[in-house]
Order: sequence, then C-alpha cells, then structure tokens
Amino acid sequence: MLEDHIRFMNIALDEAEKAKFQNEVPVGAVIVDEKGEVIASAHNMVIALSDPTAHAEMLALRKASTRLANYRLLNTTLYVTIEPCIMCMGALIHARIKRVVYGAKDSKWGAAGSLYCFADDKRLNHHPEIISDVCGKACGNLIRDFFREKRMPEKTDLL
Repeated sequence: MLEDHIRFMNIALDEAEKAKFQNEVPVGAVIVDEKGEVIASAHNMVIALSDPTAHAEMLALRKASTRLANYRLLNTTLYVTIEPCIMCMGALIHARIKRVVYGAKDSKWGAAGSLYCFADDKRLNHHPEIISDVCGKACGNLIRDFFREKRMPEKTDLL
C-alpha cells in the first residue's frame, strides 16, 4: 500500500512542479478511484484564474466530479502535497472522499491534523481516513524552497 501512496504522491509532486513554474504556490493534487485509476489531477491556479478557491484540491474535485458526473466521490483517495486547508477539507468531506493522503503538514492552515482535524469532528456526517507524511520531506522541501526563493532579494551584479 505504501508503494501505491508513493507512486500517486509523485504524480501530485509533478503537478506541484507545474504550479511552481507558473509562479503559483507549488501544491499538486491527484484523485484516484478504488481501482487505482487516476481520475483527476490538478495544481494550484489561484493567481492564473484570479480565484481564491482555485487550490489544487478544489480543482481536482471539480474535474473528478465532472468526469464521474457525480458530486459525491465515494471510494476515492485524494493525494495532495500539503495538508488541506479549512476550505479544501470542508469540500473533501462534502464530496465524501474516502481517504486523504498528504505529504507535508501545514501548521498555519492545516485542517487534517495540524491546526484543526475536521476528519475527527463527530458532529460532521463524514470522516475521511487521514494518512500524513507520505513523501513528506520532498513535499515540504518543495514548498519551503519556493517561499525561500520568493523572500531572497534579487541578486545584482556589483560591477
């Protein structure tokens, strides 16, 4: 099972790289059905679409729902490079995603265990399984390096 998680997380990492090259926060997401088929993949496009909801998870949910012609994505697994935020975790619960597998924790926005844990809230009617730290180092390094480069002053020739 871990081998499958790593394989699908690597696809999500490829999506995150696409976001990085578009100057978007490098987050990628993949939704896989119970047979192990990728039914949707996406990366952050908040800037490109001028849409604060255009997180990788939200875009993957929209693609998967369209493909399956159903807003309920029963028996599916979402792989995402960083822990889902409050908005995304709420949408994943509404979509009835069975399992959420993520790479790096997000202590500022995470809603799958770091800041909040929506999946454990017994008041909600759906509780996806949460698996964390799959390729966590690679996922964390990608996003950390992205923001580190953003904060670096431009190098200039002093000649």
